[in-house]
Amino acid sequence: MSAHAIRLETAGAAVTVVSPEKAVTDWTGRYIGPWWNAAEVPSESVCDGPLLTASVDREVYDDFAFTMTQAPHTSITYARERMLVASDPAGVIQALTSKSALTYRSDPTARSLEIVGCRTEDVATATARLAREMVRGTLLRDGWSILHASAVVQEGRVILTLGRKGAGKTTTALALADRHQLGLLANDRVFVRANEDGGVDVLPWPSAAAVGLGLLDALGWFDVARDRLERGESLHPTQDERVTQALLADRAEPLWEEGKELKAQVFPDQFGRWFGLTLATSGQAAALVFPRVEAGAVPAVEDRGRVLEDDDFMSGETEDRYPDVFALAQVDGGGMPAARQEVARRLSALPHHCVVLGHELGENAELLAKLTGVFSAK
Repeated sequence: MSAHAIRLETAGAAVTVVSPEKAVTDWTGRYIGPWWNAAEVPSESVCDGPLLTASVDREVYDDFAFTMTQAPHTSITYARERMLVASDPAGVIQALTSKSALTYRSDPTARSLEIVGCRTEDVATATARLAREMVRGTLLRDGWSILHASAVVQEGRVILTLGRKGAGKTTTALALADRHQLGLLANDRVFVRANEDGGVDVLPWPSAAAVGLGLLDALGWFDVARDRLERGESLHPTQDERVTQALLADRAEPLWEEGKELKAQVFPDQFGRWFGLTLATSGQAAALVFPRVEAGAVPAVEDRGRVLEDDDFMSGETEDRYPDVFALAQVDGGGMPAARQEVARRLSALPHHCVVLGHELGENAELLAKLTGVFSAK
């Protein structure tokens, strides 16, 4: 059977994904390619470097699942699902998730990972996620760290927006990207590393972006998303079906469940194809914004004295959805402590802006642009 292959690369870190299913490599390219370099390569030319193979094979899955459940194993939660995990004396790690019907075999020494499943979409989703994790491991070992931040870029200058969930990171980034045509570098987290020029380089973290229905409406994107769905296109499959139904029913009121907002899950490429944004691939940190969103507020500067904190960096402890069960990182999930400390020192010298934002995106964007030195591209 012929195979398809795609190579993903950023900042010298790379992984090649090979699969008999073109839908799998296409999904990986769609998910990661808009932010990192992604290129199709001949599968027969793949001979070295980190390798991820993925296939859809019910018989192989069934045989593996039977063997796995009969052998000694442990159980953890991975991607909000129960996962059975076992390892052998050589360090090879095997795992099984029955709900998504996926098996995994990771050989950290050989830098290889194999995924076999029963459904193409489940295999494709896991493949894209773990291809990113393999590149992340290389970047972390190369001195990069991970900030919990959104980011936009104008002429190489990166504006980082930091804060806990609900602080307004996505609102800040999309307001600037949409109203002032800045490049969207990241929605929720970024890679950062001190450079030789005394600054901090920033790279995107490829992922689907969670955008609330109210924010979609404020940006003028709600009707676009509804029309696309009516034409048979779809958002990321992790999206709650109630969000899809609200979009199709033209209901822009935010949806909540147990205090958590249910949001649209936007593929990276949909920012450009659907909403006309440009995605950026790199830049150097120039300013930090610490927002607070308040309904009815007039956008304004606040004297809160917020500075960069340890909690603004991701770590293995905070990476609870995707623990490094396959030993792909082999260092702390947020980067090495010395690297984080140097990045924090340099970022602390950049302009800091604490702001309160309302729900009027145009007013938010004007204040943010003025504070951060953004010039209008319109």
